Amino acid sequence: MNSLAKQSISTGAVVAAIAVALGAFGAHVLRPKLDTDAFTIFETAVRYQMYHALALILFGLATEFKSYPKIIYTLFLVGIIIFCCTLYGIVLGSLMETNPLKWLGAITPLGGIAFITAWVLFAFNSMKK
Repeated sequence: MNSLAKQSISTGAVVAAIAVALGAFGAHVLRPKLDTDAFTIFETAVRYQMYHALALILFGLATEFKSYPKIIYTLFLVGIIIFCCTLYGIVLGSLMETNPLKWLGAITPLGGIAFITAWVLFAFNSMKK
């Protein structure tokens, strides 16, 4: 197994552990303090973080990649950071009287674009011989 595969698997495992911890934190600490919409956004961030943690692990296990492996890994990781962290920021900001972090919503789609691009490159690589 090459070093990028090992890095991708270990990063995915850590990101998954963080997703589980954040999910528990949300369910036990934040839920009573958040309105339904804010809690739904938080759950979306945790869910997408876990999906893409698993994607990093899957990517690491698919060691046959010849093209774009570092780009795919980086896009998954950047997507997790931008998409999930901006949603977490919006939710945590909603705990304040006026949400000073609501502007992060303008950045969130960039994380989604990173996810989509990583998945498309992943698909193209799986079709190569």
